[in-house]
Amino acid sequence: MRAWFWTLLVFVGAVALALLLREHGGNVLIIAQPWRIELSITLAVLLILASFIILYMILRVFAWVGGSPERLRSWRSRRSQRREQDLLESGWINVLEGRYADAEKDLSKLLGRSKSSSRKVLAGLAAARAAHHLGEFGRRDQALKLAQDSAGDNPRLREAAATVAAELYLDQNRPQDALVLLQPLQDASSRYLHATRLLLRAHRQLRNYDRVYELTRLLSRRGVIEKTEAMQLIEMSAAARLHAGGAEGYKAIWADLKSDERTLPEIALAAAAIQQQQGNVEEASKILEAAINVRLEPRLLSAYSQCPPEHVARRLSKAEEWLKSNPEDSALLAALGNLCLTGELWGQGEFYLLRSMKIRSDMRIHALLGNLYDRLGRKGDAMKHWRLASGVAGLLPVLPINRSLPAADTRSDPTLIDVEHFPQAQELHQVEAPLAASAADFNGEDFAQEANAQPQKPPAAPGPDAEPASNAAPGPQAGEIDEYFDSAPIPGVDLTQTSDRPRGGSDHR
Repeated sequence: MRAWFWTLLVFVGAVALALLLREHGGNVLIIAQPWRIELSITLAVLLILASFIILYMILRVFAWVGGSPERLRSWRSRRSQRREQDLLESGWINVLEGRYADAEKDLSKLLGRSKSSSRKVLAGLAAARAAHHLGEFGRRDQALKLAQDSAGDNPRLREAAATVAAELYLDQNRPQDALVLLQPLQDASSRYLHATRLLLRAHRQLRNYDRVYELTRLLSRRGVIEKTEAMQLIEMSAAARLHAGGAEGYKAIWADLKSDERTLPEIALAAAAIQQQQGNVEEASKILEAAINVRLEPRLLSAYSQCPPEHVARRLSKAEEWLKSNPEDSALLAALGNLCLTGELWGQGEFYLLRSMKIRSDMRIHALLGNLYDRLGRKGDAMKHWRLASGVAGLLPVLPINRSLPAADTRSDPTLIDVEHFPQAQELHQVEAPLAASAADFNGEDFAQEANAQPQKPPAAPGPDAEPASNAAPGPQAGEIDEYFDSAPIPGVDLTQTSDRPRGGSDHR
């Protein structure tokens, strides 16, 4: 539109000039001795215009020729900037794609040739991130140092370098170093939300739960973190604060929590434990009941089922109300069984525990059934459930009763002595519990009964040279054992080659 406007304006000016010159038919006389030049006014005007245009073009040519070196320098600068921009862009793309070796190569070239402080900072931070993911922490620290030095007095670049360095330190589990970099940013302004989140991570790793609680509140008000994540952090930090504060700090911490936060499982368990320790069983019951009404958490139900006998009736009636709406909840049935055991309601407790075991057979239910049957005098059933509970606890198979373990190969044991090196084996005059692994169920009464069942030989008549009976070595009496040995076969061992068995072709004495 502007081009059309200026074209129209030029044509209007040309027409006006033509009309003006046509009405004025005068001459222009130029006297320059010895010349006398006479021109029409129209020609004179045209010559003046032509001279102006020619002079303008000549001056423009001289200016263009004089500005060539500056233009060349500017062209080189633009070309260098374009190349550096391409390297920076390629390096960041490689970092985002996970090609850290290629990224570090491009960014190292950029750091070596760039003279721009901002590009050096960006390239140094990207190179530090690439070296961090490669596990080259020495090169990472060098890149971070270069970026921090290149930032100079620029506040934005210094904040960017500090934020990236703190994030890398947190990934390396160095929260104290990250805290040194992030705390000045938080003190300067709370609007640095990303730095605030990193500060929250640092305090979580340092287990500063008071600061975790405060920063979570701050970020939740700003809408930076989701409500689910905020509730998890508040649950963890508030429960830790309750455990650390104890009865002295309970009132202040509990008053600072919202109603929906008090029903979180960790917080409810910590608060109920403090009230239970102070003897406020009713208050502990109210805390647990409020949390269980929101969600039937097994840990809450387990804590609710542990109470003094005088409070069993109230809690049992409350749990039975929950059972009406959740009849197939295994944890609730187990809690009812535990309450019945505490109140010595054996039949009802067995009923609840068996129902719970049909839904989910776990270690706790077997242990409770074992205790129940033990109190009822049913030792066999008690042992059965205790074995099942121990098997579930250790993830081990439940071994059958009276199963013998294989004997160990003790031929190379330097502490054992071969009896063939002695003319006569010594007799054992005192029965002791053996140390062999296969005799874990040793019982001295069984051996005594076997010894009594064997016929005893009458003693030989003493000769004339015999010593008095008081000096004679005592023989084996009833209930004593001549020798204990492990009779279980040794797997993969030829018994004919052992020292305590007869060898082929020789008499054993």
